[in-house]
Amino acid sequence: MAYTFQVTIDSTDPHSLADWWAEALGWEVEPTDEEFIRRTVAAGHASEDDTTTHRGRLVWKAGTAIRHPEGADRAPRVLFQLVPEPKTVKNRVHLDVRTGTDDPKAVVERLIDRGATFLHDGRQGPFVWTTLTDPEGNELCVSE
Repeated sequence: MAYTFQVTIDSTDPHSLADWWAEALGWEVEPTDEEFIRRTVAAGHASEDDTTTHRGRLVWKAGTAIRHPEGADRAPRVLFQLVPEPKTVKNRVHLDVRTGTDDPKAVVERLIDRGATFLHDGRQGPFVWTTLTDPEGNELCVSE
């Protein structure tokens, strides 16, 4: 049997980081059902401490997810989950952002303008990429 998966990224500010990645990839932040959250808290299955507000909306403090605009059949969902500690060591897994027909250098500049940090350019045979970090220090590579 083959399995599906989602990619999970630890974050000290999952909602802001999800916004950053959604914009970076041209994806969507999954919608929040505020009424469901209120009903869950009212029924005692969660507490007010499990919630927060983000951009004026009630959300789960634990995190949020982004998805490809064409749905889960197009690409795995990315979940951003709350952790108390900041990133301290190199990622063992990272996302490779493939730009297709868009100019990778322009994508790199746009991401840097939005808070990414340049680490280095890489080349291995015909493969060329730029390694950046997102606003929380998670590595990513940008290539054609």
